[in-house]
Amino acid sequence: MGKRITLPDVAELAGVSKTAVSLVLNERPDSRLSQAVVDRVRTAAATLDYRPNPAARSLRMGKTQIVGFISDDVAITRYASAMIRGALDVALQYEHTVLIAETGSDPGRREQAVQAMLDRQTDGLVFGLMGAKVIDLPAIPDDVPVVMLNGSSSVEHASVTPAEFDAGAAMAELLVGAGHRRIGIVGYPPPVLFDPQVSLTIADRLAGILTVLDHAGLTPTAKVEHRHWEPSNGYTATHQILDSHREVSGLICMNDRLSFGAYQAIQERGLQVPGDISIVSFDDDELASYLRPQLTTARIPYEEMGRQAMAMLLDPAVPSRQIKVPMPIQHRGSVREISRIDHE
Repeated sequence: MGKRITLPDVAELAGVSKTAVSLVLNERPDSRLSQAVVDRVRTAAATLDYRPNPAARSLRMGKTQIVGFISDDVAITRYASAMIRGALDVALQYEHTVLIAETGSDPGRREQAVQAMLDRQTDGLVFGLMGAKVIDLPAIPDDVPVVMLNGSSSVEHASVTPAEFDAGAAMAELLVGAGHRRIGIVGYPPPVLFDPQVSLTIADRLAGILTVLDHAGLTPTAKVEHRHWEPSNGYTATHQILDSHREVSGLICMNDRLSFGAYQAIQERGLQVPGDISIVSFDDDELASYLRPQLTTARIPYEEMGRQAMAMLLDPAVPSRQIKVPMPIQHRGSVREISRIDHE
């Protein structure tokens, strides 16, 4: 490798002083340099592929251009790793490097990760959570910005979460608008899931569903509680619903993994989706597009959430607050419109 290109190298090629180069490359608005000088400096810097010395820049600006991303299981989980991709994209736009630490659910490891980030004088911290919930954070100096991603903190730092109420309402409206009146819910949340330290958003998702049903003069025809939303639970729950309420024409599954099990149970009964039973769901897991017919679901916008969280941390124009990111509806083939005759 050749020697590192320095500020004097740029000054020599541009034919100006080192001070002029520093003023231009640091974008000092009060430099009073002519546009011709500015253009020469930028051309010389581009020609030499000049990169500022990070350590010197840190001392000068009082910032390290480094941010910390601390997660529980986001980095090792394919469902939510798009949060990191979105955060990295925005950090790159703002010329920041991201240090990533994974802690699981261990508060001790979380405290160690925070201290390691603070020791490196990071300009801010993003805490990303695999499952949206409220967590306790270790002590963090007031001058270190913090943004919670897919979750919240007990002291209510700025946060970015999915707009679950709107998504729940939208999925229920899909069935109601298609004429369904006998609707079952697979994976109805038990009371423990309404604890914000267990789940911050499931209560909102269910509230959106029930609000739309109530406005339509409906209540769930059948519902099966489950805390753990896995295919096997969706399979057994759907069989339970069909055993006791064969008249059900639509199912709202609380996530895509439950839907996978529901598909299996429906097919075992010699029934079809959506010919006999329509299904809507949440998450837009990769398997949703593998099912046949493909599953209509509300996508958790992991990448966009990551982008907004990092922008909130780094862009002074973005206010620090609690924001909810819309969950786009993926319209596929698991819902059919039915007429009044179908109810008779």
